[in-house]
Amino acid sequence: MKIGLQLAWDPAHVDLFLALARAADRAGVHSLWVSEGYGHDAFSGLALLARETDRIMLGTSIVNVYSRTPAALAQHFGTIDELSGGRVIIGLGVSAQGVIERFHGQAFTEPRLRLAETAALLRLYWKKQRFSHEGRAFRVERALELGVRPVQTTPPIFFATMAPGSVRLTGEVADGWLPTWIPIDALGAEISQLREWSSAAGRDASALTVRSPGTAVVAETSEVEAVRRGQRETLAFFIARNGEFYHRQFVRHGLANEALAIREAWTAGGSERALASMPRGLEARFSFAGNAEECREYLAIQRDSGVDIQMVSLASEARQDAEAVLRRLSTE
Repeated sequence: MKIGLQLAWDPAHVDLFLALARAADRAGVHSLWVSEGYGHDAFSGLALLARETDRIMLGTSIVNVYSRTPAALAQHFGTIDELSGGRVIIGLGVSAQGVIERFHGQAFTEPRLRLAETAALLRLYWKKQRFSHEGRAFRVERALELGVRPVQTTPPIFFATMAPGSVRLTGEVADGWLPTWIPIDALGAEISQLREWSSAAGRDASALTVRSPGTAVVAETSEVEAVRRGQRETLAFFIARNGEFYHRQFVRHGLANEALAIREAWTAGGSERALASMPRGLEARFSFAGNAEECREYLAIQRDSGVDIQMVSLASEARQDAEAVLRRLSTE
């Protein structure tokens, strides 16, 4: 199976960050993924990974399309691709209104349009040729040639999208999909719909790469409950506090009553009350925690649903023998 490993990028823990990356590289893991919210930027972490690994792909999940211009993104991603010898995966998304407006100070307007134009411009810059672009989000007249030397002929661009219109856009223009907050029992149908939209746009739908929406956390028995509590906390936050953009995703998947109850509980009594209102086991529809063999079984279910890259994370005990654990997950 193609395994993707999510890494938490924090300079305070850089030794662990790099040790896990090297172990994953040796184990034959497909890709490493670094996120960026309003903490440490993704690209400095990716630059370190590019130098410390040899074969593994390096992706962002995600960087947003508001805080940097398409030209700046082309510089960043092109530099990582050059430094790594052609191993970058461009993971783009619109993030959430709170992050864009309350951290970056940018208006959260026309997100789908901005995502589409950013991808188009990245591909144009990547060609290292003069071009002009007359769009609604961006206008570029006789663009200067990109001054970095990316190795890949064209950049692999993955979109993180949720709403049907945005998922359709992913199928029409992106190379891959980074779905999120899709129940495991709905995953197969969602991927089939994506590929139908891709085919309708005249594309080879089988060429579209899908990463898993949830993460399987390899954890020993003593750690599982703590991991699952963390998963419940994350789920409650996205349902109750991360804006309508995410809240509507849960409503689309038949969880309107649960989502409303969790949001009202948080408003009335904070995160602990929201957790208490959450139906038991709800987090298991979106993520998983268990030992390596149990995780393999879960990943196989995702693979059979149409997922190409299976996302995993390692709890503390699994990190002690990271290479062996990751090799076991990757091996059929």
